[in-house]
Amino acid sequence: MSLQANTLYYGDCLEWLPSFPAESVDLIYLDPPFNSNTSYNLLFGNGGPKRNGGRSAQVRAFDDTWRWDDAAARRVDRIARAAAHPAHKAVVGLRTLIGEGGMLAYLSYMAERLAAMRRVLKPSGSIYLHCDPTASHGLKLVMDVIFGAGNFRTEIVWKRSGAHNDTKQGRRQHGRIHDTLLFYSKGSQWTWNPVYMAYDPEYIRRSYRHREKGTGRRYRIDNLTGPGGGGEG
Repeated sequence: MSLQANTLYYGDCLEWLPSFPAESVDLIYLDPPFNSNTSYNLLFGNGGPKRNGGRSAQVRAFDDTWRWDDAAARRVDRIARAAAHPAHKAVVGLRTLIGEGGMLAYLSYMAERLAAMRRVLKPSGSIYLHCDPTASHGLKLVMDVIFGAGNFRTEIVWKRSGAHNDTKQGRRQHGRIHDTLLFYSKGSQWTWNPVYMAYDPEYIRRSYRHREKGTGRRYRIDNLTGPGGGGEG
């Protein structure tokens, strides 16, 4: 099947990806279930479906809770028996390390799909996996096996601007304030287009306090020492 531009392919990616040509995709970003043990709802309001006297109605979207069941056992056995499967070593190793349970059910589900994604990525392609600390350690191991540990590029920490009140709500741990994006390339060369944004005015005022006479241009007084080799990473 040839890919069509500006087209939405709806459904489980594992059902669609086998029909996509190999090495045909430049970039993959995925925001899959996190294994967060949380139920997610869809909220209808502002003219959408309403119940309960006009109040906004909610519909259960999906449960992000993974359990070891017959489907998970079949999936793990299928990958474990296929020595040539890109996720074979990851799944076999994880079954030995963490045993059969909800986490293995989740990671094997993700491994099967990540292997299919690698097939369709171009040699210069990149993939960004959005996750959280619940399973990011396991997902990184899976991606190290499927994409190659040497093709790990960056772990991006996305600090939330809100929702920092876990401890105020009774959580007896540090507040959860970030998600993680794991950035891998398929090979040693990948497309990289730097994006620059203007500095925040308050940052400029605070950090560049001096002004050049005659031009009014701002500057700061600092040292010139640095680690060097920035272009090598």
